[in-house]
Amino acid sequence: MRGLICGPKVAACGMVLSAWGVIMLAMLGILFSTHSAVLFEDVPVTEDDLKDTDPPHRIYALYNKVGYNCFIAAGIYVLFGLFSCCQMKLNKRKEYLVH
Repeated sequence: MRGLICGPKVAACGMVLSAWGVIMLAMLGILFSTHSAVLFEDVPVTEDDLKDTDPPHRIYALYNKVGYNCFIAAGIYVLFGLFSCCQMKLNKRKEYLVH
């Protein structure tokens, strides 16, 4: 079968993992974009950022950058989920073919 790369179990696993990845990364992206104080340890803050004359704006920019990266990663997981869904459909089609 043309385009068939993985089996049905791997494709199903890929769909489950991509669904979880999209949910988790979208939630993290939302939390970072709203500047959640709980996630401050995950923001790449340097000493120069804290010594700046206007530190909140610089730290908020870092929060937004990390949130944007989370949304990009969630988009990649969506593409992986679509690939896994296509693989599931190709595996189902393969079951109905007569050799």
